[in-house]
Amino acid sequence: MTSPRQDLVPPTPQIPLSALLALPDLGLRQVAGPRAAQADVRVQWVHTSEMEDPVPYLLGGELLLTAGVHFTAAADAGPYLDRYVARTVEAGAAALGFGLAPVHDRTPAALVEACDRHGLPLVEVPPRTPFTAVARAVWQAMGEARTRELRHVTEAQQALAAAAARPDPVPAVLRRLARRLDVWAALVAPDGSEVYAAGTAPDAGIREAAHRLARVVGPAASARPPSSATDTHGATRLSAYALAGGGPGERPALVLAASHPDPADHSVANVAAVLLSLLTGPHLGTAEAARSAALVRLLLGAAAEEAAPLLGSDGPWLVVHALRRGAPAGPAAAAALGSALGTALLDPGDEAVRLVLPADREVAAQPGWTLGVSAPVPAAALDEGDRQAAGAARRAVAGRSALVRHRGADGGMADLVAPDDARVRAREVLAPIAGSPALVETLRTWIGLHGSWDRTSVALGVHRNTVRQRIGRVATALDVDPDDPDVRMELWFALRWL
Repeated sequence: MTSPRQDLVPPTPQIPLSALLALPDLGLRQVAGPRAAQADVRVQWVHTSEMEDPVPYLLGGELLLTAGVHFTAAADAGPYLDRYVARTVEAGAAALGFGLAPVHDRTPAALVEACDRHGLPLVEVPPRTPFTAVARAVWQAMGEARTRELRHVTEAQQALAAAAARPDPVPAVLRRLARRLDVWAALVAPDGSEVYAAGTAPDAGIREAAHRLARVVGPAASARPPSSATDTHGATRLSAYALAGGGPGERPALVLAASHPDPADHSVANVAAVLLSLLTGPHLGTAEAARSAALVRLLLGAAAEEAAPLLGSDGPWLVVHALRRGAPAGPAAAAALGSALGTALLDPGDEAVRLVLPADREVAAQPGWTLGVSAPVPAAALDEGDRQAAGAARRAVAGRSALVRHRGADGGMADLVAPDDARVRAREVLAPIAGSPALVETLRTWIGLHGSWDRTSVALGVHRNTVRQRIGRVATALDVDPDDPDVRMELWFALRWL
């Protein structure tokens, strides 16, 4: 059966034929064709015609009503009715309604056979039910359905807007969308990686089909790719929506997989796509991203007199190092993370995304990311915050934690020693290895992870035998026993003051 002409179909919801059959006031009865409930037959509108060929006047989706005035004039009713039904199906009508009386006392057997043969639902309209009553019931049902649809969309808009105001807006919007529509929802980057996903994960075949559909609305599809696209995979309906913003090769897509799609889902998904575009758009443009990354690199390596004017405030500030788990952190993923943490100051980097944000912002664990967070630092000490965040990120990886914060002295025993004296002593203790950053960092990480060879090798990205060799070289150069807890304590304080 062909589909209605979409350019001529008004924005009204379709009504299940089974809902009309269930209305006792109408008394309709299906006598032929696929059962309405099982076939999910839907009526777009009602049209009454007694013409021998009503096809030129049909758009598709109609419940075509006829009393069969012209049926008796046919010399050979069987072939004539077969052609009539075939043409009706060809025009895309949803169902045929046959009115009993005043012309026919019962539905012609040839019409029943033709509808069964061509798969067209045939509904018998009793004599007491005028065709206008059927039409009125359809329009009334459409109005009620439209009201429900608008209420559904409005409530979904409010829920999505509330999610967008959360500290983690991008994953929050996806989670709320998945729950509202009962779908699997994912934000797919141009390189095909999933930035975030929510809802019950589909099987591999559906997931692969959804990723293919995302490429249809992506920048590689054509010079002017469509803003949305749909497809089916078995009984699952797939949808993809391109997010606005970004330069060539930077448009991520929102993809949905629905087992029981609703006509209002498209409107709700469009709202979600707009919100996600607003949340990620400021971070996606090539020029904007380049300026932000350059500023972050300058801030984290600039002298104190340079950093503070760039930020417009002395702080305090937090520095965050973020490592993407299971996939590289592309521009789309970095943009979504920056939006979730509420900052546009980010540098995607080669290995870790580095971010700078005010210290009064709440930094929470983010799905799919491992975060290291510095202590609050003034603008003049952002480079120290960068080192703290990097160390915290390494401890997070080694400890398989989603988020680790830098542990400061917090008024402990270290504060009992004059800082200047402590730094002099630290340089004396560590002087033999000061020229080897690899040895210093290995010692710092190894002690910080309580002497664990495996966790240190993971944190540093080297073989555990390399860790053993480096600690052995440290022990020889400093002439100490690193297994002695007193030695470890003194080395730890020296490393912190260094």
